[in-house]
Amino acid sequence: MINYPNKKTKFIKNKTNHSNRGMSFENIINETNEYYLSHDIAIIHKKPIPIQIVKVDYPSRSGAVIKEAYYKIPSTTDYNGIYKGKYIDFEAKETNNKTSFPLSNIHFHQIKHLESIEKHKGISFVLIFFKALDQIYLLETKFLVKYYKRSIEGRKSIKYEEIKENGYSIKEGYSPRIDYLRVIDEIIKKG
Repeated sequence: MINYPNKKTKFIKNKTNHSNRGMSFENIINETNEYYLSHDIAIIHKKPIPIQIVKVDYPSRSGAVIKEAYYKIPSTTDYNGIYKGKYIDFEAKETNNKTSFPLSNIHFHQIKHLESIEKHKGISFVLIFFKALDQIYLLETKFLVKYYKRSIEGRKSIKYEEIKENGYSIKEGYSPRIDYLRVIDEIIKKG
């Protein structure tokens, strides 16, 4: 709303930009990982997406634009690194759904990758951000696999209540923004 001197009021409608949907959650995770790195707590990085560039337009020396590219191989998960001598690998997902997390949001090859990390004694999980509820949960791979196997026989999502029961709630803070390593400490203690 803008109030002009002639007493007329003009309402301005905010335009929604959907091009970076999901980036805000990813940015928060990146900030958290930067905090962990700068405080020598852990080394965790976002994995680059393996793409093959096919066509580039060079309108100027510093303004190269990728015009065509394709994925070399399916990407595994979003993040990996090391914490207290343990390998960590995880996927970050968002949903607007308030009652469940659709399993279509995570690919089978990603679940197999996370399961393989667990098999080799690493720590793997999925961070799920319920945007509409403004809540973040860490769900261990063993539960993700359990619900994925169930989806083969029927239900294609994980109920919010199931995530709440089996996952770990992570509150957003100041520094670090989402302290998911606090949860990893609990998981390590349980052995």
